[in-house]
Amino acid sequence: FVLPAAGPYEIVVYNVAGQRVTGFRGIGQGGTNSVRWNGRDDQGSDTSPGVYYYRLISGGRLATQKAVRLE
Repeated sequence: FVLPAAGPYEIVVYNVAGQRVTGFRGIGQGGTNSVRWNGRDDQGSDTSPGVYYYRLISGGRLATQKAVRLE
């Protein structure tokens, strides 16, 4: 993901039913950043391959994107 300036971010991953799966928080740099999801939910259980959505919140802005988890 790309941040226009350095600052805090929050990413929340949702399944296709709109249920929270997991999330990430951190301080990103201006420009390109990345997080690595190990495919586990907040309880540490493996998630199924398929379509997920993630919401990025940073600097008062919100963006939602689709991601595909492969096996």
